Amino acid sequence: MTDDAPVQSKPDMIAFSPIGFVRSPNTDTSATPIQPVYAKGIRGRIEIFDQYTEALEDLDGFSYIHVLYYFHRAGPAVLKVKPFLDDVARGTFATRSPRRPNAIGLSIVRLVGREDGVLLVEDVDMLDGTPVLDIKPYVPRFDLREQVRAGWQDAVDEQTAKRRGRRE
Repeated sequence: MTDDAPVQSKPDMIAFSPIGFVRSPNTDTSATPIQPVYAKGIRGRIEIFDQYTEALEDLDGFSYIHVLYYFHRAGPAVLKVKPFLDDVARGTFATRSPRRPNAIGLSIVRLVGREDGVLLVEDVDMLDGTPVLDIKPYVPRFDLREQVRAGWQDAVDEQTAKRRGRRE
């Protein structure tokens, strides 16, 4: 950036509108699996509004999709939370807690099929009625990473993660 380039100021507000809603058997926040990997086999539907149905064209060829959504039942934002995998409070941005400054969620779910404006999905960790903001295909050549660090989560064993993620 050069010295004479304009500097953009922070916008006061950014508004999004849902493109559809999630339909799932998950209605109780305290019983819903945490993360899609612990929601194996839980089926749901993403019902897209009619004006966006055309945007679903060609999505059928993908096994998984990223779903960006609004945590509509999250409660007020907090800067530190005790995540489900730990008993220590962590910075919210180092967790996947729904109680974020911008309550935006992200899940990777299996795309089982499509019926017009309805996506049939599995591994659903979202609550029934969750507003969907966007959908993107999961593409391994873009999304898969190797030799990664998972911060404080590296210390959590898989058995504990499964038990807590499934809310057992």
